[in-house]
Amino acid sequence: MSSTLIEFLAFGFLIGLTGATVPGPMLFATIDASLRRGWTAGPEIVLGHALVEVVICALIFIGFTIATDTICWFVSIAGGGALVVFGMMTINSSKDATFAVGGGNAGGAVAAGVLTSVSNPYFLFWWLTAGNGLVMDGLAISITAAVLFVTGHWIADLTWYTLVSVSSSRGRRVMSDRTYKRMLVGCGIFLICFGMYYLAGVFV
Repeated sequence: MSSTLIEFLAFGFLIGLTGATVPGPMLFATIDASLRRGWTAGPEIVLGHALVEVVICALIFIGFTIATDTICWFVSIAGGGALVVFGMMTINSSKDATFAVGGGNAGGAVAAGVLTSVSNPYFLFWWLTAGNGLVMDGLAISITAAVLFVTGHWIADLTWYTLVSVSSSRGRRVMSDRTYKRMLVGCGIFLICFGMYYLAGVFV
């Protein structure tokens, strides 16, 4: 595997992790489902989430085949800007973030993964901007590069939500609030830096 392809896999994982760790509907659905069904609920929710992303990536691929250079340029600008904005939002969300488990009910875990994804404006906007631009960059190199980026993204989701589901199903914490907040700040800084680097590459 070439270094470029490894970079796409690594970027997919790191950027996926920054999105996965931010508190949102999918996180709380995972906690609730894990308390009711056990640790396997996390991977099941990620499966539902991934099914939605398969459809989105297929649409991006179709759009890529007919996109002009001008459209690609605007998508790249929007994507880089979105990464910076999401980084700031992640740092801001760290102030009141807590990695705590709590009670609740959940239906089918896979269905919950689908519903919490399609109903989350953050998720949809990310894929319309940053995600779209990064997948298109991968496709500009090869289909393999794009697939590896998305694969890295899914590995990050699976890793994080499995950790959450194991923690929840056991009714205890595996991460302190302080560590979690620091992790969010680190993710936010990474997103801002990568977004600026991404924008700089568009204009060079």
